[in-house]
Amino acid sequence: MIYTALPHTEIEVSKICLGTMTWGNQNTEAEGHEQMDFAVDRGINFFDTAELYSIPAHPDRKSNTEKIIGTWFKKTGNRDKIILATKIAGKAEFTKFIRSTGINRDSIIEAVEGSLQRLQTDYIDLYQLHWPDRNVNYFGQRGYDHNTVDLWQDNIHQILETFRDLIREGKIRQVGISNESPWGTMRFLEESKVHASLPRIITIQNPYSLLNRQFEVGLSEISIREKVGLLAYSPLGFGVLSGKYLGDRKPEGARITLYPNYKRYCGDAAVKATQKYYELARENDLSPAQMALAFVNTRPFLTSNIIGATSIKQLEENIASIDVELSDEVLQGIEAIHNQFPNPSP
Repeated sequence: MIYTALPHTEIEVSKICLGTMTWGNQNTEAEGHEQMDFAVDRGINFFDTAELYSIPAHPDRKSNTEKIIGTWFKKTGNRDKIILATKIAGKAEFTKFIRSTGINRDSIIEAVEGSLQRLQTDYIDLYQLHWPDRNVNYFGQRGYDHNTVDLWQDNIHQILETFRDLIREGKIRQVGISNESPWGTMRFLEESKVHASLPRIITIQNPYSLLNRQFEVGLSEISIREKVGLLAYSPLGFGVLSGKYLGDRKPEGARITLYPNYKRYCGDAAVKATQKYYELARENDLSPAQMALAFVNTRPFLTSNIIGATSIKQLEENIASIDVELSDEVLQGIEAIHNQFPNPSP
């Protein structure tokens, strides 16, 4: 395994992060425990979860994943071996069963206390805002459509003050953002620069894959210059980049088979691009999934690549991508396909 430091800290994390959002729905508690055991044995020390998980979001599954991680900590005593990241859900129609008040001091404190209890731990290493409360282009929206009646109030100072207080209490160690825009990222950074007592965001968890490289426009420069590390999510585009859905296949138990409304990575251009990437991998004796993950691993703005799996076989293949080196020929082939099909799945 390769390890990197969370920016501005001495906290070492594996460059492959174990994503967990299927546990408690597609995966049982026992399977979640098995995945954590397997990952730790192969050098992974970084887990990412959220109070929202498992997905799809549903009142009957609220926070199932955190509970599964908590029972694993209790069973194994491995809390001190893991750098743990979780998130507070923002205000959205599909998560009203969690809260409808948005992100403010009271909701952050409530969310942190709930996560600590479910995770059976005294502290969270990296606490993140899952998405902004304001109207912004995330979850597949290409452009920013300004809503003139958006009543969002800039409470970033209050959010960072609350994080500061929770850090002083020892309940969280570091803070990050997710599904953020360049403006939002700089706004958080500006606030902590002007007010030295406020904590600085150190990571941003946004989508990044061969099918969605929009992070490279605007955010990549901020990430490198300001040292805000990318935690790349959906690096396989819901498994699409493995090629398992090509030819209109619907593998039993696979996410898009179970939830066909998850169409973010399944548009016509995305399918054509995926076919090209699949062929490039096979021509170079590479696993398509490992090629896609290895590409993400090469990015200079990456801190950790969040992989997910529903089986140990998938997990083993995905973790092994850390040892895959892409030749100049393969990297040039990737760029040629990207130029032909740029960002088909924002």
